[in-house]
Amino acid sequence: MYAIVTTGGKQFKLFEGDVFRTEKIDAPIGDTVELDAVTMLVKDDGIVVDAKALEGAKVVCQVMGQGRDRKIRIFKKKRRKNYARTQGHRQAYSELQVAQIVG
Repeated sequence: MYAIVTTGGKQFKLFEGDVFRTEKIDAPIGDTVELDAVTMLVKDDGIVVDAKALEGAKVVCQVMGQGRDRKIRIFKKKRRKNYARTQGHRQAYSELQVAQIVG
């Protein structure tokens, strides 16, 4: 059994026990988080994609860690115009472990 969940503007295919990184969720380490934006649920008896049938579906996750990803460098340049700009960005993330898929 697995579920496809939308969180942080991205979709994830999650099995029970999976560990994945998503956009930062404000929750302390060790806390449980429920992801209820389930797009698709695959069970032993079939596939569920109907919105009404997925209303009660959720994925229960445990927060394993918080952090910031590696630095991304943004460099812009216009040749012959004496223009060059450098910028950096580090994206914050939450590391979650799937405890249970409820559907």
